[in-house]
Amino acid sequence: MSSTDAAHQPLWRHPEFARGFREMNAVSLGIAAWGLLTGVAMAKSGLPLPLALLMSVIVFAGSAQLAALPLITSGAPVWLVWAAVLCVNLRFVVLSAGWRAYFAPLPRAQRLRMAYFAADLNYVQFMKRFPEPRPDAAHVPYFWGGVASNWPAWQVPALAGILLADRVPVTWGLGFAGTLALLGITYSLIQGRASWIAAGVAACAAVATFALPLKLNLLVAIAAAVAIGLVMERREVRA
Repeated sequence: MSSTDAAHQPLWRHPEFARGFREMNAVSLGIAAWGLLTGVAMAKSGLPLPLALLMSVIVFAGSAQLAALPLITSGAPVWLVWAAVLCVNLRFVVLSAGWRAYFAPLPRAQRLRMAYFAADLNYVQFMKRFPEPRPDAAHVPYFWGGVASNWPAWQVPALAGILLADRVPVTWGLGFAGTLALLGITYSLIQGRASWIAAGVAACAAVATFALPLKLNLLVAIAAAVAIGLVMERREVRA
C-alpha cells in the first residue's frame, strides 16, 4: 500500500495505527496491573465512589493519583495536594517538549486532546518508532494506535478496582503485585549507562528517605533521578 493511499484512509485503518496498537499491547499487562492497584487504592482510601470514578477518568495519571490520596485522606491543604501532584507530573513538561517537534503544526484543539491521552509509555514507544522529528503522516496514526491500547488497559482495570475493591482479599497483596508490574515495565525501558545510573540513584534515594511522611521519599527519588540525569547528559555532551 502506498503512503498516499494510507493517508486517505480513516485513522483507525492506517497501518501505523495498527502498529502503535500492537507495540503498546506488549506492555499492556503491566499497565493493567498498575491500573487495578490504583483503583483499589482509591476505593480503600475512603474517597466517595463518584469522586473516585471521576478522578480516574479525568486525571488519568496513576502516580499523581497515588501521590494525592494520602494527602486528601489526611485533610492536607488543597495547595499541598496540588503542589505534590504538580511535582509528580512535571515529567509531562519534558514529554510535551519532546512531542512538540512532531505535533506543533496540528490545530490547538487536536493537540489538547492528545495531551489528555499522553502517557509515559506512549512517549517511549513513539520515540522508539520515530527517533528523528521529520515530517511524517504516520505520526498521528501511530500515536492514536498506542492510545487505543494504553487508555483502556489503564481505565478498565482502574474502574474495576474501584467498583470491586471490597471483594478483593487483602491476602492477594495487590500492592506488592503492582510494584512488581511497575518494576517489570521500568526494567524493560531502561537503556544506556545514564539511565541505569539515574534508576539506581532514585532507588537509593527512595530507600534512604523512606521514613519521610506522606510518601515524600518518592518526590526525593524523582528529584535525585532528574538531577543525576541532567549531570550525566551534560557530561555526555561535553565528551
